Amino acid sequence: MIPWGGLSCCLSAAALYLLGRNSGRDADVLKSVTRVNQLKDLSLLLDTACKVLPLVVTVSGRVGSDTPIHCEHSGLRGVILEETAEQHFLKHNDTGSWIQDSALMLSMSKEVPWYLDDGTGRVVVIGARGATGLVLSVASEVFEESGRSLVRGTLDYLQGLKMLGVKRIERVLPTGTSLMVVGEAVKDDIGTIRIQRPHKGPFYVTPKNIDDLIANLGQWSRWYRFASLGFTVFGAFLMAKHVVSYLLERRRRKALQRRVLAAAQRSELDNQGANGKAEDGLEPNMKRECMMPDLCVICLEQQYNAVFVP
Repeated sequence: MIPWGGLSCCLSAAALYLLGRNSGRDADVLKSVTRVNQLKDLSLLLDTACKVLPLVVTVSGRVGSDTPIHCEHSGLRGVILEETAEQHFLKHNDTGSWIQDSALMLSMSKEVPWYLDDGTGRVVVIGARGATGLVLSVASEVFEESGRSLVRGTLDYLQGLKMLGVKRIERVLPTGTSLMVVGEAVKDDIGTIRIQRPHKGPFYVTPKNIDDLIANLGQWSRWYRFASLGFTVFGAFLMAKHVVSYLLERRRRKALQRRVLAAAQRSELDNQGANGKAEDGLEPNMKRECMMPDLCVICLEQQYNAVFVP
């Protein structure tokens, strides 16, 4: 039988080891990223950089946009907006009681062109929604109760439903938020500098600074490696225990088989010695029955005391 417990622990250890290695590799890559302290220096850096290899940099600034989004419920202005609407209701189950449930009615997202500005210059950020570390803050959470229409309420009740209302949530990246972006810096034909996802490399949009990000990735890498080591040791223990149990069971079966064969041989010798003279006068069928040992078919050590008649 396959030791699934030990095997799953070893597979989990391998997965955690890969996660730890990837986190450590990301931390090492971030250490080699070019740090731009002021955005005005980025243009000169692009002019003098190698044109063959992509220039991955880290920049910081405040979020801004020429055409910001106006949030309907919170009144904030942002550059990325995600709005969801959930219908909450009570549902009549099979046991006759009412349970609360919800269903997604609306999921909408908007993004307008935006940039980072540190007072010395600005850079346009492209594709930030697919970056690592971007977390939109909850701008508003509003619950709108359902109407009290008698006809609608009766129809819903006949269907086993009681409408409670609609919950609307707005998540937004407000203007003026301080962010750090790690990505590839490019300059287009009209001189606009953009930060975008590199073909190979890190792409982060996060409120943390670069040093905290590197320290966090290094800490997670160490935790993953320690957890991988623990799962490896525990999985090896489970597999070794299974192997030892299998070997002991096999040894016990062989010892029992030897005991059964020895008991059968002793019983056969005893029967032959006691009935050797009487077998000459018996019929052939009686002789075959006398040759069989009078042992139990279960343990083969004790004489049988019952028979099965079909």
